[in-house]
Amino acid sequence: MSRLAVVCGGSRGVGKAVARLLAQRGCRVAVVLRGGALDSFLLWPLGAEHMALSCDVSKEEEVQQTFESIQKTAGNISYLVNAAGINRPVNISAGAAEQMFSHTAKNLSGFYLVTLLTFIQQMCAVSFAGSVVGLKGNAGQCVYSASKSGLEGFTRSLAKEVASRDIRVNLVAPGFIRTDMTAGLKEADGARSIPLGRFGEPEEVAQAVFFLLQSPYITGQVLVVDGGLQLAT
Repeated sequence: MSRLAVVCGGSRGVGKAVARLLAQRGCRVAVVLRGGALDSFLLWPLGAEHMALSCDVSKEEEVQQTFESIQKTAGNISYLVNAAGINRPVNISAGAAEQMFSHTAKNLSGFYLVTLLTFIQQMCAVSFAGSVVGLKGNAGQCVYSASKSGLEGFTRSLAKEVASRDIRVNLVAPGFIRTDMTAGLKEADGARSIPLGRFGEPEEVAQAVFFLLQSPYITGQVLVVDGGLQLAT
């Protein structure tokens, strides 16, 4: 039987590219996404073995019910990819506490809940989607950067904690990728700071995620996919 891969935040951008690639490589894919996205989400014509479920990853009860449903319907999870998250600019001097808590809930706490409730019953390879902003910082993104920086510490610590169970945990940190999150940016301006001279594609990040999931002797690592952006700073 093919491996079961769960992709949280798989309706668009990097998450969707990861889900597509895993399906193309022979995995059964369960896409977990917010309810509103589920209404308009068309699971590509890849066969009835794939599924889509609605879940807010920041709510423990929903996460518990969703993963129990996945296991009951499709069996144990081999790969877990968490690409769910938000990025809304919040200037620390003017930002509301509600916005800050929202970032933390979606970008960090949600990852914790999904991972915790998956590991309770199952053993699988895990890849988190972070951001190069979490490594280098960026003006106007203090809260977003903090939530993504937290993922790096979470990844490395969790990798140590579960290595004895042969569970691997890694983090992919994309730079400027052509997704909804960068739609409002002027690519020509942003690309000047990138040695490769362009924004990346979601499929290029997906390849990095797949590499980490398939690599049996890599754990606790942060793989930066940014076209060399960090080299220019």
